[in-house]
Amino acid sequence: MEYIIIIIVLFIVMLLYFKIADKYNIIDKPNHRSAHTQITLRGGGIIFPVAFIIFGSFNPSLVIEEYWSFGLGLLAICTISFIDDVRTLSNKIRLSVHLISVILLLYFTGAFALMPFWVWPILFVVIIGTLNAYNFMDGINGMTGIYSLVTLGSLAYINREVIQFTDHDFIYYPILACLVFLFFNFRKKAKCFAGDVGSMGIGFWVIGLITLLIMRTGEYKYILLLAIYGMEVVLTIIERIVLKENIFEAHRRHLYQLFANEEKVSHLVISSVYALVQLFINIFLIHSHLPIWAIVLIVFIPAGGVYLGLKLSLKKKYSL
Repeated sequence: MEYIIIIIVLFIVMLLYFKIADKYNIIDKPNHRSAHTQITLRGGGIIFPVAFIIFGSFNPSLVIEEYWSFGLGLLAICTISFIDDVRTLSNKIRLSVHLISVILLLYFTGAFALMPFWVWPILFVVIIGTLNAYNFMDGINGMTGIYSLVTLGSLAYINREVIQFTDHDFIYYPILACLVFLFFNFRKKAKCFAGDVGSMGIGFWVIGLITLLIMRTGEYKYILLLAIYGMEVVLTIIERIVLKENIFEAHRRHLYQLFANEEKVSHLVISSVYALVQLFINIFLIHSHLPIWAIVLIVFIPAGGVYLGLKLSLKKKYSL
């Protein structure tokens, strides 16, 4: 019954936000980087920080004792991202808030106590890089929502069947938020986009859960719960460096963008394929007892080969 109430509340929040976004013209206008052609409401991902606020309302003592640092980090990064959705902010301001949020996240996961001092800068770079990867991949309808749903579902399974590393509701609430968001976004003509507040918000939550899981188990293989996103972003950055492009400028070189823009494949089909491939990887990852180097080779050699083959084929076809 509790989860039904939460879903209803989240639906109401989304509908209220649509009225606010429409009144204040919080929209996403298509540009040369976009994979869409119609003006759409932006910032629907505000549902993710709202989901945490609801989680705190139902579990106040738990949040005060254990989840306060995560909550502050999430709300900080979502606030600055929402402001950036409405008006462009300088990179210095955004990165400063991101750094503060990551510090709070690492404190929450116990990384500062478990990891030596020299590892901390590496963690900052990896987490901020992964957050931005989440943002880069938020370019077509359904991608952020359904990919996050697969990852969160896998984490929920691990938490219940393999090892409990956090409160169950701490995973269920973002799952419910994803379902509600997908109701409005997983469409041929989306009612809303996640915006930076959405991609950063759910990305922060997912990364927080994975980091918590790694710190609790010492199993670094779980970073591969984001293998497809990681592979896509890293290989695209390498490609742009080879082509001597500015990696900080907007582009349309991601594989999903080529399929959406050049091949005109349905956004929903592309998003579903990405999520399904990650799901198969997650199933193998969870049940494998192989050493991490073997898991990495088994995952990335075939996946990377298929990725590069498809990308080279499309680039040759369209002379890109």
